[in-house]
Amino acid sequence: MACTHSHDCSEHDCASAWSLYKHIDLPRVWALNEAVEGSAKNVFRSWESRLDTSNGFLESNDDDPELLLFIPFTSDVKIKSVSVIGAGDGHSPSRMRAFLNRQDIDFSTAAEMNPVQEWELAENLQGTLEYQTRYARFQSVATLILHFPENFGADGTWISFIGLKGEATQLKRDAVAHVVYEALPNPADHRLPAESNVPSIL
Repeated sequence: MACTHSHDCSEHDCASAWSLYKHIDLPRVWALNEAVEGSAKNVFRSWESRLDTSNGFLESNDDDPELLLFIPFTSDVKIKSVSVIGAGDGHSPSRMRAFLNRQDIDFSTAAEMNPVQEWELAENLQGTLEYQTRYARFQSVATLILHFPENFGADGTWISFIGLKGEATQLKRDAVAHVVYEALPNPADHRLPAESNVPSIL
């Protein structure tokens, strides 16, 4: 498997780069519009197990493909890239929007707000694509919120795996006490160059 490091690396080196799942506060992970309560926790696991679907999918409710996923961490993290594995037959998410360090987002506010970054997704069934973040904006992340507004045409959205590449700091924090509220987002701050939406091949 090729990886995105600038030098040749082993499978173990590539897997270790995706180790942020160890810093996710799994009991506090949740999603809006999930068909099975608590299933959002099942999409986070080791890179080596990314194609294992034995625990099922995070599925949206029928006839409503939208999902909003809240991912708190046990310490601040820096996120370099994201990998999303969906499902075939049009169930994979086709767009992803990221918000940081907020607890006040629902579907209506997410639709109105400017995300920190937005990506157009491909159907990444083998986990070979990663989506780079604008790294300078993904520092000191206590909570990552991922909004999947649409898919490739199916009645519902299915996600089997989400991988996060980056590093954790040593600072433990109370995410609720340190939530950052952005009352008046500046659209200019959220404008993205077109090239930032192009996935890398792992």
